[in-house]
Amino acid sequence: MTLLPPEAPGAESNWFGTAADMLPDDAAESVLIGRIWDPAAGGPSPVLVRDGDVFDLSADFPTVRDICELPDPAAVVAGLDGRRVGSLAQVLANTGVADRDPGRPWLLAPVDLQALKAAGVTFAVSMIERVIEERARGDLARAAEIRQRILAEVGADLHALTPGSAEAARLKELLVAEGIWSQYLEVGIGPDAEIFTKGQILSAMGTAVPVGVLAASTWNNPEPEVALVVQSSGRIVGATLANDVNLRDVEGRSALLLPKAKDNNASCALGPLVRLFDDRFDLDRVRRLEVALEIEGEDGFRLGAVSDMTLMSRDPESLVEQLTGPQHQYPDGAVLMLGTMFAPIQDRDRPGEGFTHKVGDVVRISSPPLGTLVNRVRYAEDCAPWDFGVRDLMGSLARRGLL
Repeated sequence: MTLLPPEAPGAESNWFGTAADMLPDDAAESVLIGRIWDPAAGGPSPVLVRDGDVFDLSADFPTVRDICELPDPAAVVAGLDGRRVGSLAQVLANTGVADRDPGRPWLLAPVDLQALKAAGVTFAVSMIERVIEERARGDLARAAEIRQRILAEVGADLHALTPGSAEAARLKELLVAEGIWSQYLEVGIGPDAEIFTKGQILSAMGTAVPVGVLAASTWNNPEPEVALVVQSSGRIVGATLANDVNLRDVEGRSALLLPKAKDNNASCALGPLVRLFDDRFDLDRVRRLEVALEIEGEDGFRLGAVSDMTLMSRDPESLVEQLTGPQHQYPDGAVLMLGTMFAPIQDRDRPGEGFTHKVGDVVRISSPPLGTLVNRVRYAEDCAPWDFGVRDLMGSLARRGLL
């Protein structure tokens, strides 16, 4: 993780940026799909974003899932001419909740029927932080002392160690003998990855809307990640950005509280768009991505960091192989968040207490080939409730004659 130099605060026309900020740096050469809420249709529609405009694809494909199940999604979508909804700038400007005109379209999370899955402890730095959470039992005051002691024993340069290898097994024996073995080290260097359900189908938030942390949580953070879009066959067909919002105090009390730490109202953000794989963008490029995080608080606090995907302990393809196969199927495909190396230890308020979110924080997660995902932090209890489920989607599509 590379820290970015602090930037002088400047005036923003809006907190979520512009359409140009949102798009990949090579948008003209990218095949980008997403979803909008279309008030005229009374429901969501898959869209193609091309040359700064948004095109409705629902006449050809009623769901993003249907696009992603194609043998070659990028080639098919690139040749489509859907109904123009408007410019991306117009749709994005109407997406921010405070300024939304309910009679005009706005952006949604770019996936629909895919299962929302996430992998944890895939970077050495975040693995060490999970161990610290467990040892501190959610107590911020103990975390700094424990961090120093564990790093002295284990070290942080574990990314070259192959999980499940003979070398990893020998390290495990050493750590057990030293009395510092942890369940987080088990999934970090053991044969089995941690893969969990991040949220329910259709519950993800998109860009330019709030993400939520529980009001009772006093230690929490964003988790900037790359997410893979996976077909029901297990084939990877695209990627997007993700914020796997985490309540560190809750998970630190007990790993059995992971669902409460991870799956809350508005706690999963994806977007801004899915970039489909083609001859310009594929899994090898994902393996080499850098993911930047910027946090700007209303209290003037600023934090920036960059994660290097080459430092992952587990290869993305191996994670997908553990997600789906003879042992588990996803008939509508899945989105798999690949984990984060971001472990925020920069003090925000008092020395030794590290970072935690405050209401109003703006979180920007970006990578040049994927664009920028932007969200503002609210209490989960105050975010818009999730009230549009699979039954509602099927009803909407049926009323529109799209099933």
